[in-house]
Amino acid sequence: MNSRLHFAFLNAGHFIDHLLPLVFATVAALVLTRKWGMSYAELIPYATPALVVFGLGALPAGWLADRWSRQKMMVIFFFGIGASAIATAYANTPLTLALGLFAIGLFGSIYHPVGLAMVIQGGQRTGLPLAVNGVFGNLGVACAVLFTSLLIEASGWRAAFIWPGLVTLLVGVAYWILIRGPQADDPHQYEKKSGDTKPLQAFTWETLVRVFVIVFASTALGGLIFQSTTFDLSKVIDERLSGLTISITAIGWYTFSIFALASVGQLIVGYLVDCWPLKLVFLAVATGQCLLALALVNSSGMSTIVVCAAFMLVVFGQIPINDVLIGRVTSSGWRSRALGARYIITFSVNATAIPMIAWTHTTWGFGAFFMILAAIAAAIMAFVSFLPKVEITQTR
Repeated sequence: MNSRLHFAFLNAGHFIDHLLPLVFATVAALVLTRKWGMSYAELIPYATPALVVFGLGALPAGWLADRWSRQKMMVIFFFGIGASAIATAYANTPLTLALGLFAIGLFGSIYHPVGLAMVIQGGQRTGLPLAVNGVFGNLGVACAVLFTSLLIEASGWRAAFIWPGLVTLLVGVAYWILIRGPQADDPHQYEKKSGDTKPLQAFTWETLVRVFVIVFASTALGGLIFQSTTFDLSKVIDERLSGLTISITAIGWYTFSIFALASVGQLIVGYLVDCWPLKLVFLAVATGQCLLALALVNSSGMSTIVVCAAFMLVVFGQIPINDVLIGRVTSSGWRSRALGARYIITFSVNATAIPMIAWTHTTWGFGAFFMILAAIAAAIMAFVSFLPKVEITQTR
């Protein structure tokens, strides 16, 4: 398959992988709480098992991709998550809804260790490709709220699962047709062509351990911030703009606009880590998260929209940094497993986001919630301060 076309499919996969798990967040916040007579805090924990398996499934998915075929794992991803979304639309109780979301999370766990390994394989300056791919993931987050709100108003909440699921199945069919051939059985075909079988630099064992500890800690904490904000941003806007008369669709448009603007943060950071010391860029991003989270503690009205946009800019900006780090210190044959280990930690910690949101929102409200996020961002700054120099080399 043409490399640009393949990259387009990987970008579509990232878009889908972030869109489908977040359909429930909008449906729960805006529809099912009223339809099923449950509070927001009572309903959203039913998504917790899905978030857990979204993390736990990353490592076995990465292992299978390294040992079997990355392309065929992507085929399974497209068909599995698309069919699961359609099945979730037929849920009639919170339990059956949770089962459908669990299936979405299980197949969704394939993408990050497999898709991202394919994005960076054969590359030297990987910041920008990861950033471009990350933008599509962020647009999936943004469109989840917008598309869901539009589909809810047009056809009801079940359509919000059915139509994206059908489109995903069609993408899966197209991908399967285009990758058929003997080369699809070889998980390292691109590395063999490009020579990408070794990391770009030689690192001591001590350096590797320190890098991976910082990667796992900072991405787990950063993922907690990302999951919390992407899951409940529509609810934050709904509450903080309560003095204004806004519809479900308006909330969707506000949320979409914030996420779409914030996706630029990945492009900026992806470019910077290829040109500037990675540690310096990372510290700047973490500092921005801390300060802007504090600014959101007492915000209200339209100022919330402005500060949320700036906050999400730096939240999304952190995403490519850790994957660039892994790409620089791992060989290709282990890269899916390394990414799988990174995401199993990240998304397992992310599963605590929903209970944290539910408890904090019920007890103290979103002001305390943003105080917690500021403290988490400060912890990321502390970890990153110990990061050694891990830069690209100009030639192989």
